[in-house]
Order: sequence, then structure tokens, then C-alpha cells
Amino acid sequence: MRIAALLFSIFMLVSCSQSDAPTPDSPAPQKKAVDISHDYFSFANTRQFVTDHIRLDLTVDFEQQELRGEAELKMRRLDPAATQITLDTRDLHIDNIMVAGLDDEGNGVAAAFEYTRHDPVLGQALDITLPAGLEQQQDLLITIGYKTDPGASALQWLPKELTAGGEHPYMFSQSQSIHARSWVPLQDTPSVRITYEATIHTPPALLAVMSADNDPLTARNGEYHFNMPQPIPSYLLAIAAGNIYFAPIGEDTGIYTEPEMLDASTFEFASTQQMLDTAAATYGPYQWGRYDLLILPPSFPFGGMENPRLSFITPSVLAGDQSLVSLIAHELAHSWSGNMVSNKTWRDIWLNEGITSYLDARLMEVLFGKDKADEERVLSYRELLQGLDEVSPAMQALAPVEHLDDPDESQGSLHYQKGQLFLQHMENLFGREVFDTFLAAYFNHFQFQSISSEQFLDYLDQNLLTQYPDKFSRAQAEEWLYQPGLPADAPTPYSETLETAASVAVSWAAGEISVNEIPMQDWSPQATVHFINSLPTELTEAQMTELDESFGFSETRNAEISRVWFIQVATRRYLPAYGAMSAHLDHYGRIRLIQPVYQALAQNGSDATLAHGIFDAAKDKYHPLTVISIEYAFKQIE
Repeated sequence: MRIAALLFSIFMLVSCSQSDAPTPDSPAPQKKAVDISHDYFSFANTRQFVTDHIRLDLTVDFEQQELRGEAELKMRRLDPAATQITLDTRDLHIDNIMVAGLDDEGNGVAAAFEYTRHDPVLGQALDITLPAGLEQQQDLLITIGYKTDPGASALQWLPKELTAGGEHPYMFSQSQSIHARSWVPLQDTPSVRITYEATIHTPPALLAVMSADNDPLTARNGEYHFNMPQPIPSYLLAIAAGNIYFAPIGEDTGIYTEPEMLDASTFEFASTQQMLDTAAATYGPYQWGRYDLLILPPSFPFGGMENPRLSFITPSVLAGDQSLVSLIAHELAHSWSGNMVSNKTWRDIWLNEGITSYLDARLMEVLFGKDKADEERVLSYRELLQGLDEVSPAMQALAPVEHLDDPDESQGSLHYQKGQLFLQHMENLFGREVFDTFLAAYFNHFQFQSISSEQFLDYLDQNLLTQYPDKFSRAQAEEWLYQPGLPADAPTPYSETLETAASVAVSWAAGEISVNEIPMQDWSPQATVHFINSLPTELTEAQMTELDESFGFSETRNAEISRVWFIQVATRRYLPAYGAMSAHLDHYGRIRLIQPVYQALAQNGSDATLAHGIFDAAKDKYHPLTVISIEYAFKQIE
């Protein structure tokens, strides 16, 4: 997932383990040293039972806004004495549970079940007692009849009016970090990897797609079959259904989206096949068959989600000039870092996002040149410095040694940028050829596994550091992983173009050059973003007007430029652009694009009521995760 982190549980300042989850009358636990062997954000008793495979048979009911049907879990007993299975759920309505031995005939035996723990972040622990006669069965089939709640945190149900075509409704999921449990009862932890198969029933006119083997030639008949033969963590379970059509890009790549967006999407993301070929040539074979993109409605709360075989993508990157395709490079790179080798717990998410951010910069360099890649690196570095100021020292470590507050927002996006810089530092020290060879070997060694930061460190030490002892030590690597801030020798990305843009911003604001001398036509959108971010604090309304009239910032198609411009508009109370700003907030549901604008508007001293009013009018269009993130931002200001 690119840049914006998931935010469902952001309002919870303390989360707790299975053993110390607070009751309504008990105090929240104090911060403690992290247990790297334990996933604090799952109730599942994975040391006693583990899931190998899930079979889903679900109906997509737009009228009731629910998925209903059954999930069959194939599970292995690890502890011979264990007689109770605990699964993660959130607001699921369970009808019945049947348990059978793997080789048993029939539907199995009804099992007693109950919700034993309730937590605002974790959801509900579902305890299943094994029926008599099955206590010693090693391999089990657990069949659960259930339906989702209309408010399921992973799912958004869009009425037809909020789709591009306006004729059919739309539904999509977002499972990372711990939201798969809101639409499937399962062991919702990245430490458990599963294969899965599914049969999905929809209205006949609509197409269902999943993070599995989508067939571009499938018949639209309202019943769709999927198979994911590679083991994946639960957060990569994904589903969407709507008026979705397909168009090819390359031999192994293509676009799924509403027909109204097919042409624009195939143009924007034409480089996807080349990205795939480049990544595979550098870091080892692509292991997932096809790589397709699903371009979602504007309410999708994130830039992208790396669901295997089918990345979910925001339409906000349809800039018309291919200037924002680094997002695609990022989601594709997850096919190696994150999807094939995953973080074992959410404390280790830098293994997913930091390594992937390094890989996507490398892909951008090959496809679009070093200057373009360096611009992206500089913008990322600027966000890193800001992020370090916004989180506690304990959370500035790539692998925090204290118990995380929540799996989504404890570090903000720091694990992206600091992780990227860590790998860039090692590339600088060891040389690109040596470091590429190491990374390819790393992906091959740990393929289809979930690992910890400590496992990465041990592998790094044994397979790179000991071979070049004079270049980089284990102690130095540990400083990156476990210490706050940045090491003294951390690299500082540089872009001459962005340096020029920043200098021009200061010179123009000071009246040293005219607006006609700003070479905006020669700059990339990234340079334009940096120019806007570099404007001095004090600008007059006349200066804001001059910029807007000269460069059309309020009307740009580039959503990244819109984002930084409207932050300036809200901060400086540039009223002539408030109409365009409101339209921006109404159109997009991507958290990165709108939350900082709402935040700036609410805290400028005059427009808190206006911010709440715009939000109240637009929030029915937003994904549940977007709503929660903005409500939290408001609470922090009040």
C-alpha cells in the first residue's frame, strides 16, 4: 500500500494482546517491550491451530449491503491437547459452525461457539469448541455460515450514483491491516499464510474480481470462480464487484475498471508490462501469473493496495500525462516485497513498505530516468523528515522495541521512507550490482514466507555484511532498525530540479522575480509540488491569486498538485479557491488527498465549522476508513 496507512483503529491509543485485552471496567495496559513472537492484533491461537486453505462461497447482496454464505477453513492441529479454536471476527453474524475431520463424509458435526472477547480495535474473538470425537483429529474442516454487517470496516457499498457510469452499484474491499476479519472469519494475522478458492455470486450484469486468478475472458453470468494457489497472508484477501470490464496492456498485464475509464487507464498505465519485465529481470521471476490493475471509484481510501495478481488503484493517479505512475511501480514491487516475502507482524511492516519503496524508485529510474527517480526520492525524504517530527522517538525505529499502539498509524508513513533510505544507504555502500544480487537471493530464500525484522537482520548479516566487513556492520544495521531518527551517515537525496523549484518559490515570494519568470512549463509535476511546498509562510491574497491565475492550480488534473495547493489555500484562507477546494473534498475519498486539507481548514482559526460542514455533506461518499481518519483528525484539533 502506497503512502497512506490504514486508519480504522487510529482513535485507539492503546491496543492489547489476547491475554491482556481490557474489559470495559479495566484500565488500558501500560506500554511494554514488544514480544516479537506474538501478534498483538489477533485473537487467533495460532500456536495451537493453523489455517492452510480457505474456501469461500459468497453472495454479493447490494440491497442488504452484505456478503453472505460460508467459509470453509482447512486447519491443522499443532497442539495435540488443544480442543478450542479461536478466530478473528469483527461484526460478523454467525449462523452455524460445522466441524469435520478432513477425511469425514457428510457435513460434519455442529460445534458450540461464542464470542468471548470484545475489543474496539480487534473486533470479537470467536471461540469454537471441537465436538466430541474430534478432539484428537489432526486435520479439520471448519465450515462457518455467516453474513457481514452493512458497516463492515473492510467493505464499501457504493450506490450507482457514485460510480462512473451511474447505472450499477459497486462494492470493494480493503483488508489491510486487520479488516479481513470483517468479511471472513479467519486467523487474521500476517504470520499465517493461506491458499484460497472462492465462488462469488453477483447480479448477472455485474462482474466479480478477486486477488486471485482472474480470467480476462470469463463469461459475465453472475457466478465467478477463483483460485489462489500461492499462500498469502489474510490482509491480501480482496474482492470487488460492479460494472467492471477488461482491456489488455501487455501480454501479462491489463486493466479492470468501469468502461468509462478504460481508455484513460490503459493510456496512463501503459508502462505496466515494462515495469513487470524490468522487476523480474532484476529481482527474480514474477511468481503470480498475471499482473492486472483494478481502477476503482474515487472513494477508494488509498493510493493503491497490492492485492496479488490484481492491485487495487485509485483513479486519482489518472493525471493524463503518466506523471503519477510511481504508484503502479510501488504496487507491482510488492509482488516481491510484501506479497512473496511478508512482514510476520505489523511491527515489521517496514519489511513490506520500506523495501518496496526502494524497489519502486529503482523501477522509476529504469523506466523514466534518474532525474525523475531522484525527484521522487527527494519528496519522499521531505515526508520522512516531517514524519520524524510527528511520532514519538520509540516509534521512529523501523522495528520498534515497544508495543505498538495500533497496526496502522503508530509510525505514520515513516516505515516507507526510512526503510527506503536504509536500503539506499546499503546500495551506496556495497554497490548496485552486489546489492541487487543480495536482494534477489533474499526474495528467493524467503519466498512465500512471513518473517520478522530479526530474520531479515540475520540473513543480511550472514549473506552480505560478513562478506564485506569493512563496509557496514551489524551494529550499524541495528541502529537503523532499533534507534530513533536517522544515523549520522544517512544519505540525503538530491534533485537539482527540485532545488531550483524551491529557490524560485522563495525568490518569487520576495518579489525578486516575476511570475512570468517561473519556468513552470519546464518542470515535472513533482517539481511543481515542491515549489508549492517551498512557498514562504506569509503570502498575500494577491500573490495567491497571481499563482492560481497563472498556473491553474485550483483546476489541475494532477491530484498531488491539488493536495498541496489546497493545503495552502486552507492554511492561508485563500477564499477565492474555496469552491474548488470543496469540490476536491467532495470528489475524492483517498485519505492522503483530503485529510490534510480538512486538517488545515479546521485549524486555521476561522474555518473549523466550515470544515465540519463540508465533511458532513461528503462523508456518505467516503469509505469507512476515510471517515474514521478525518474524524480522528478533527478530535486532535479540538
